[in-house]
Amino acid sequence: MIRIGKISYWHVHAWDYTKQAQEHPEAEIVAVWDENPTRGKEAAEKQGVPFYDSLDEMLKSDDIDAVIVDAPTSMHHEVIIRAAAAGKHIFTEKVIAPTLREVTEILKSIDETQVKLTVSLPRLNDGYTLAIQDILKQGLLGEVTNVRVRLSHNGATAGWLPDHFYQFEECLGGALIDLGCHPMYLTSLFLGQEPVEVNAQFGYITGKEVEDNAAVLLSTPSGAVGVVEAGFVNNFSPFTIEVHGTDGTLLYGTPDNKLLIRTSQREEYTNDWVEIPLPNHRISAFEQWIAHIQQDTSADENITCATQLTRLMEASNISAREHRAVRLDELKSQSY
Repeated sequence: MIRIGKISYWHVHAWDYTKQAQEHPEAEIVAVWDENPTRGKEAAEKQGVPFYDSLDEMLKSDDIDAVIVDAPTSMHHEVIIRAAAAGKHIFTEKVIAPTLREVTEILKSIDETQVKLTVSLPRLNDGYTLAIQDILKQGLLGEVTNVRVRLSHNGATAGWLPDHFYQFEECLGGALIDLGCHPMYLTSLFLGQEPVEVNAQFGYITGKEVEDNAAVLLSTPSGAVGVVEAGFVNNFSPFTIEVHGTDGTLLYGTPDNKLLIRTSQREEYTNDWVEIPLPNHRISAFEQWIAHIQQDTSADENITCATQLTRLMEASNISAREHRAVRLDELKSQSY
């Protein structure tokens, strides 16, 4: 049984990960620490487990094998390194950290302590992602020329996101660094090559400290472009994926949750849009993490993707702040 200490209930998905731990036959939540003691004590009492006033005291406990990190983004670097130093395996909400420098230091601590790290990048495991990757591997679209992924909701306009999600000091960003993580790592994945430059535009529809509307253009060595869109201000905007190539196109979520293809590569896909059946999801990132702990394996693909995600997020934030395109090699000296 993997005994887990919960580091904070700050993030809106904190209880989702708690539920995953509760439902996993080989995992259990046994302790809680929270930078907000009132919130932490309530969460601990609800689960019937101890609350620790001190994070270091919780991490010293021999009764804890691992931690789930849902602390503010600004605290990830600190709490993850402290957890690794204490020999605790780590599952964390995205992003690992907001800058490549911090990620580099985190991964160094992971290597030194040999604990198992996995980052929650859930849409990598969804059936549509697996199907799109398979189609691209077959080359059915020809050379990829354009990828567009959009994910948005009405959290800011409908008022259901917590107030602290708009506090820059804690979040270090808004719609892009939170919700936009998913279209960012998917767009990069489907492009099939590392972007060399990003150009970001942020909007502030509701006048918050952080952006509630964002779009990022990714440029690649081949000339293919990626478009990443995210927002907290859209009521009926479906999650959408477009992948275009020299010979064909894939569409998902426009607006139905169906994957459609049309391509000149195969006769049966030439004259009309054809629905592609979706495979089952892979096991979740949380389940993968537990397996890595038990089998003494490493989440190499997950960590590589998460590192690239931070690189793209940091470059996007610089771009929006300085109103210019930012080359990824500006951050290269800090890469892991």
